[in-house]
Amino acid sequence: MSITPNDCYELGSVVKPHGLKGFVVAALDVDDLQAYRKVKSVLLELPGTPGKLTAFAIEKLTPQSEARALVKFKGIDRIEDAEPLRNAKLWRPLAELPALAQDQFYFHDVIGFTVVDEALGQLGTVETFYELPQQDVLAMQYQGQEVLIPVADELISHADMDARTLHVKLPDGLLEVYLTPPSRERDEPDEFVEP
Repeated sequence: MSITPNDCYELGSVVKPHGLKGFVVAALDVDDLQAYRKVKSVLLELPGTPGKLTAFAIEKLTPQSEARALVKFKGIDRIEDAEPLRNAKLWRPLAELPALAQDQFYFHDVIGFTVVDEALGQLGTVETFYELPQQDVLAMQYQGQEVLIPVADELISHADMDARTLHVKLPDGLLEVYLTPPSRERDEPDEFVEP
């Protein structure tokens, strides 16, 4: 049975080859790059074969910054071997996700959970998360509308894995922004009255 992206989490991507000896620069979307220094292998999704994952053993992974690392894959020893890996996505099996502190959760863990506001009670269901440039947001359905909630500690307090609930404290007016129809009066010009 082959492993697919659905069985994995996206670790990052190969940016470009580095030097002549097969190293690549990888951009990694992780909180703590140092925790990945000892990773022995990753799954690569090459640009030309979307959805197909191929295992690559890692010889060396050296963090270069908070989000970038130099990676040397076993068997990739020349720049010509590394070039086809450019823009490849890096994946790891979900089962190998690092453990989180008790009040933390991975986004994929809470899809389908009921959103419960401390003042308003049950609101809707977590449908997905969007990773926007400014910040990540949670999307839920509420009274037939998609409502976006910023992922921030002051708004999302905790997930109850047993009850399948995500507890939030929404700011006043957030839901109304999505439920209030836009005013047409501001958009329509005043009627023209002939003098």
